[in-house]
Amino acid sequence: MNRSIFFVPLLCILAAPALAHEDHCAAVATSVEDAGFADSVAVTCSDTHATLTSDTYPNHEMMTGIVGTNEQVPVPAEYGAPILLNPEFNGTPLTRDAALGVAVNGVPIYDYTGGGEMTEADLAHHQAQHDTLQTGQLDVCGGHAGRGDDYHYHVTPTCMIEQMNNAGPDAIIGWAFDGFPIYGDTNPDGSAIADGVLDVCNGQTDDTYGYRYHTTQEAPYIVQCLMGTVAGFDQLPRVRPLTAATGGGAEPGRPPRGGWKTLCSRRTQTAAGAWTTPIRAKTTTFATPPPAQRTVMTTRPARSPMAAKSWKENSADDLRHPTRTCIVCCVLRA
Repeated sequence: MNRSIFFVPLLCILAAPALAHEDHCAAVATSVEDAGFADSVAVTCSDTHATLTSDTYPNHEMMTGIVGTNEQVPVPAEYGAPILLNPEFNGTPLTRDAALGVAVNGVPIYDYTGGGEMTEADLAHHQAQHDTLQTGQLDVCGGHAGRGDDYHYHVTPTCMIEQMNNAGPDAIIGWAFDGFPIYGDTNPDGSAIADGVLDVCNGQTDDTYGYRYHTTQEAPYIVQCLMGTVAGFDQLPRVRPLTAATGGGAEPGRPPRGGWKTLCSRRTQTAAGAWTTPIRAKTTTFATPPPAQRTVMTTRPARSPMAAKSWKENSADDLRHPTRTCIVCCVLRA
């Protein structure tokens, strides 16, 4: 699918319609509720933003299928994703080396690269050496844990879409920080997107919102820059792991050295609700636990440098216990 930055001036003219403030707030909230994630993602609206608050920890498989180097362990994070309620299209691509939006399950969405912030010139050319999908850095669900052990998507969030109650071409799968929605690989009416229609940010005009982004099978796979006006763009929030109960935040993960063959992390929830987590021979107690319905983790044989992991739902008896434990074992390259 060919994309050209020369479509931008035309889009500046066409991207005019947009929902009113109240309607846009309702649209964001409805997209989360209709998808079935209202229990884990809270939506609150101010005069300027709808904020999606979550622990960024999806209730689907994570880190399975990674064949490139990734020695991180995903942990919950404190995060509120701000979505503009009065989006304005301006046609000037905005890039950053952090999230550009958020999926309706509360997981941040990054561009497809892992090599830092792209320049405007980079946007027009496939960054093959930094393509997280082609270099095997992503799991089967389109995401991975980053340097801060936070989980996020870099391409189509396939496992999340499979979980959505309203999965289909007209379902909004996420929101970019400039306030415009993100859809799947087709137009909302189910028709195919013609070659050359999507711009350099992977978007096109929309009759309802003025503009919309899409996922695609080819690079850039998902939103790779923002076409809307975002005041304070450089101050947009970045995901950081949960704050330790003893004060301060958890340090970004560091790959283990010295020929490690295995690496395990055990997380135990105490009766007081705190989580004690030894990660890489370091213990951190988190004040906020992950949702109860995904507190037990089991392991199965590794198919990649990081072991495959699967979740098991807690039973009613498990939830009555004063402590709950989940374990993840990782198998790393020698």
